[in-house]
Amino acid sequence: MLVRSIAELLAANLHDVFGCRDADRRAAMIGDIYADDIVFTDPDGVTTGRAQVAAKIDKLLAGIPEQVTFTDAGPIYLGPDRGALAWRLGPADAPIARGVDVITVDAGRITSMVTLLAP
Repeated sequence: MLVRSIAELLAANLHDVFGCRDADRRAAMIGDIYADDIVFTDPDGVTTGRAQVAAKIDKLLAGIPEQVTFTDAGPIYLGPDRGALAWRLGPADAPIARGVDVITVDAGRITSMVTLLAP
């Protein structure tokens, strides 16, 4: 396992997991950056474990046109074992969704992630 900084994990989560349309590459990254028992909380509820989180991401990406992408929308915020990154989905001038991912990291892997969506 490659040990990454919190900032690198945030970027990989957004771009190489949620922003990746290649299912095999996305699955490899999920195995690399998420803890086995990751807990992902979003407005739809709580999802636990890599396989369940991967299935949730697969479903999300299947419902989004390929030309619609995730991009950073501000600075990365860092703490000793946590970080946050704002993002937007869609074109910069008219995003269809905006949110913030807050992660907790242990031993170089994301152990929990909370996604907050803008109203």
